[in-house]
Amino acid sequence: MSGSMVGWAMHVAEAELSAVLPRRWAHTQGVARRAAGLGHMFGEDAELLVTAATLHDVGYAPRLAATGFHPLDGARFLRDAHGADERLARLVANHSFGWMEAEERGLREELEAEFPLLDEPLLVDALVYCDMTTTPDGESTTAQERVAEITDRYGADSLVGRFIRRASPEIFAAVGRVDAASGLATRAGP
Repeated sequence: MSGSMVGWAMHVAEAELSAVLPRRWAHTQGVARRAAGLGHMFGEDAELLVTAATLHDVGYAPRLAATGFHPLDGARFLRDAHGADERLARLVANHSFGWMEAEERGLREELEAEFPLLDEPLLVDALVYCDMTTTPDGESTTAQERVAEITDRYGADSLVGRFIRRASPEIFAAVGRVDAASGLATRAGP
């Protein structure tokens, strides 16, 4: 990853999301800010984390929604249209325990075949942390509040509701691990 990767990611995410999904764009910017705040923990991989945070929801762009499963659609777009780094595509494809939602959608084998989960637990957890402690409007929140918001928005019995209920213990554990590694406690606010 070169120094220009974050700028490239911001350009791509803005082009795909800002006009058609402004609230998703606001969330994306907030997630990227969270990732930048964790950069000190990742050395050379700090840029990869911020880049993945910036692009994690690009698959929501209507023109990219081939399967309707945004992590897979986004990762394929990054790989196929932009020749993205394999680690970046794998982080995007698997962000926030995406494999569990892929399973709900009957896409888990496809996801794992194309984009296996990275064997870099803290980096994977950090992306979960950034996504799951950022509101849809890009503000900081707790993981518990974020899970409740997702459940309310989609409905407890929806596919996403079932996924988030199933994933919530893993989400909370990932956020806890990042909190412990960073020496900070997650809190709402700036």
